[in-house]
Amino acid sequence: MNKKIYSITGMTCAVCAGKVESSLNSLEGVINASVNLADSSVYIEFDSKIISEEEMQSTVSSLGYVMHVDSTEEEVEEVKSKEYKRLKYRTFGAIVFSIPIMLIGMVFTNIPYANYIMWALATPVLFIFGNHFFKNAWKQAKIKQVNMDTLVVLSTSIAYFFSVLNTVYPDYLIVKGLEAHVYFEASAVIIAFISIGKLLEERAKASTSSAIKNLMGLQPKTVYRIDKEGKEEEVDIVRVKVGDVLIVKPGDKIAVDGKLVKGESFVDESMISGEPIPVEKNVGANVYAGTINQKGSFQIKALKVGKETVLAHIIEMVKKAQGSKAPVQRLVDKIASVFVPVVISISLLSFVVWMILGGQEALIHALLSMVTVLVIACPCALGLATPTAIMVGVGKAAENGVLIKDAESLELAHKINALVLDKTGTLTEGKPKVTDVHWTISADLQKYKNILYTLESMSEHPLADAVVDFIDDDEVENVLSSKFESITGKGIKANVNEMEYYVGNLSLINEKHINISDDITDLLNTWSSKARTNILFASSNEVIAIIAIEDKLKATSIHAVEELKSNNIAVHMLTGDNEKTASVIAGQLGIKYYKSEVMPSDKAGYVEELQKQGKIVAMVGDGINDSQALAQADVSIAMGHGTDIAMDVAKMTIISSDLNKISTAMQLSKKTVRTIRQNLFWAFIYNVIGIPVAAGLLFPFNGFLLNPMIAGAAMALSSVSVVSNSLRLKWVGR
Repeated sequence: MNKKIYSITGMTCAVCAGKVESSLNSLEGVINASVNLADSSVYIEFDSKIISEEEMQSTVSSLGYVMHVDSTEEEVEEVKSKEYKRLKYRTFGAIVFSIPIMLIGMVFTNIPYANYIMWALATPVLFIFGNHFFKNAWKQAKIKQVNMDTLVVLSTSIAYFFSVLNTVYPDYLIVKGLEAHVYFEASAVIIAFISIGKLLEERAKASTSSAIKNLMGLQPKTVYRIDKEGKEEEVDIVRVKVGDVLIVKPGDKIAVDGKLVKGESFVDESMISGEPIPVEKNVGANVYAGTINQKGSFQIKALKVGKETVLAHIIEMVKKAQGSKAPVQRLVDKIASVFVPVVISISLLSFVVWMILGGQEALIHALLSMVTVLVIACPCALGLATPTAIMVGVGKAAENGVLIKDAESLELAHKINALVLDKTGTLTEGKPKVTDVHWTISADLQKYKNILYTLESMSEHPLADAVVDFIDDDEVENVLSSKFESITGKGIKANVNEMEYYVGNLSLINEKHINISDDITDLLNTWSSKARTNILFASSNEVIAIIAIEDKLKATSIHAVEELKSNNIAVHMLTGDNEKTASVIAGQLGIKYYKSEVMPSDKAGYVEELQKQGKIVAMVGDGINDSQALAQADVSIAMGHGTDIAMDVAKMTIISSDLNKISTAMQLSKKTVRTIRQNLFWAFIYNVIGIPVAAGLLFPFNGFLLNPMIAGAAMALSSVSVVSNSLRLKWVGR
């Protein structure tokens, strides 16, 4: 299955986005299509064996829009830039011609040939500077559809041609005792106001995707590479391959993921991890595309290039998340799909009612109310309310080192009231080290070191790595072993020279009925009281050695847990350690709820039990061992450790592994949801109040009839206000 994001140009409102989305979803081979009006893109999951990109592109083209399949980011940006320049030209032209029309229509009404002058000025506003509205409306009409442009064209055309009729044949109304009003200023100013609104909206929408642009701007266009002769050459970034050696100079942006092979420096990784303090890098250290070299010059060997880098994955993930839909958006989409036909129906109804009940000025009032209803209605505000807030929220999270996979998790995060933390690598540094070793035998010590080294070398458990690193300095060597077996949650066993050996926890040794002396028990209790994990190495007859391993708490863990608790979130800790060790660590962190000696398969059950109690549960783990529990949780959070982002498992990823970022994500979720609600409230209220007022509902009570020009300004302002409100999220936490 293919998953891709494509840019779409030509969409003007939520109705357009809905048509593109429904048309693509109706195609055989398209699993899911989700259109984001805020950044004019569509995320499509499709089966390339059933449907091609060209077929999807053709479907979108038949609706009157352009789906960019083969275009590069630069080419799409160039198309958008040209369109923005055209919009500026049209807006400026409409304003220049509309100002004198307004002055004549409102102030200098008695000058000679006033109507003809306004007619001459209004014509280019509608049919030159506003011709794109007519073109778009005609495209929709050809496929028997309507959209926002349809409303604009109907309203301005009615006002314009009614005015032309009254200018050329004024006697038609005069003989009936009516004044031959003209509304050239209304038709022109509506175009001008809507164009201004669109211009401001496009500028604001561009700001909502600034996080993506910032991330994309982190990769340099060219790099310095060492050629086969050892000479330095400047090459384009697309020519860099895995294995190339690149020179990174002070102040340079690192172009690829790689490993230091020469030199040392400090690297600013804040744009990826959200951490402001530069990280020291020496030979052997990993560096990532998009980070910035601060001081020294060094050389790196390219390990991942292009779309394989951490930065590329982050950009792709943020793009996908920004284009995803929050659950509340489904209701908005349904409303938007019927919005324009309903508005046209209301405008016709208001015309009929005014013609019946309007008295002497019935025709004038009927036309004005119909035009005003068409002008004031705005599906754009509804369509932009949710996606703009999601785009800014997801982008802001990325700037803070939190990758959010979809809008649903962002919307849900603020409701979390129970947080389950895996201990190792989440609360602790995830770098266990041996602190103590006690051998119970003295004879053949080297032999047993070799056996222990061999068994732990074969194990995949992180604690085994700590043992291997510790005894690797004693000139140990691998010995021949057979029947190696990993015992989940307990340890390992293997045969060496026809003898059975075990390395694991106390539970494994007790299960095998191996004798443990009182001295060993006392030592195990002493080490456990210091929050150390105990490993026992034994033959089938006796314990040969006990090893204490410590994984230090992260410096940020205590503060992070306190902050979570202060937000009324119950913090739970799960660990495979024994009860005593778990109790000590829980005490150090102030965690009331914890469970020790937990098997990986038990974690999902623990999460499910909390959910049965009515809790909204977040699970925090490494995204691999905890995958079942992460899948079970309402919100899953992976600790990224800088490289292994676990994107396919978790809904959120903390790149820097700093638990304080969880509170950041929750606060951002709360503010994003609040912004969405504000946007939707104002978008709905605007239409609920605006359309009846435009239809003339207040006229019987106070004689008020809304001017179409004011309606045009209000419509333009509604979209701009929604996008501007979303942009306030960019200043969260500043």
